[in-house]
Amino acid sequence: MEQAWWGSHIALLLMSWLGFLCLGLSMIRHQEDVFERALSTRVTRTLRGMGWLLLSVAAVMAVQQFGWGKGLAAYSGHTSVAAGLVLYFFVLLTRLKQR
Repeated sequence: MEQAWWGSHIALLLMSWLGFLCLGLSMIRHQEDVFERALSTRVTRTLRGMGWLLLSVAAVMAVQQFGWGKGLAAYSGHTSVAAGLVLYFFVLLTRLKQR
């Protein structure tokens, strides 16, 4: 039982992180930082769609696993941590490229 609980949290955090990473990479500024060029409109829209899809699936998964009250609270916490990790990733990448 304990293993399933941790697995749910890890899956929720991973999906949230991937969702925010896709949303971040759908921004031209971050595309230029990471890939040193802007990606095509099609790729940008695909990344944006995948980001929202992953975040939506994570929300549904959290509610199914933990119920409405605890699920939405867990989703909120996991998305906050995931967004912070993605932010630090982009900041660290920019600083490493400046050196």
